[in-house]
Amino acid sequence: MSKIRRKYSKEQKLEIVKQSLEAGTSVKELAERFDISSNVIYNWRSKYFKYKENSFSGHGNKTMTDEEREIDQLKKELREAKLERDILKKAVSIFSKNDSKFSNL
Repeated sequence: MSKIRRKYSKEQKLEIVKQSLEAGTSVKELAERFDISSNVIYNWRSKYFKYKENSFSGHGNKTMTDEEREIDQLKKELREAKLERDILKKAVSIFSKNDSKFSNL
């Protein structure tokens, strides 16, 4: 029978990772103490090294560095600005057409 999958909060994961980085503490001991695989701790550590405190966003949220988050935000703003520009272009072309009914020429 398979084990029940346990869920750890961001704070718990960060605490385990920080304990694994301390001198005198082995990953194997932590894995036994918290009843998880040592591979899981190594995976958490690699995420921590890459993203620091932004690691373990959870609930399907994408894990990003501060620079990646800023780039994502700027791309979103650019998409919105392009959409607004296209709408305004269409509106200008519609309103700038000469309608012979209302011209006095």
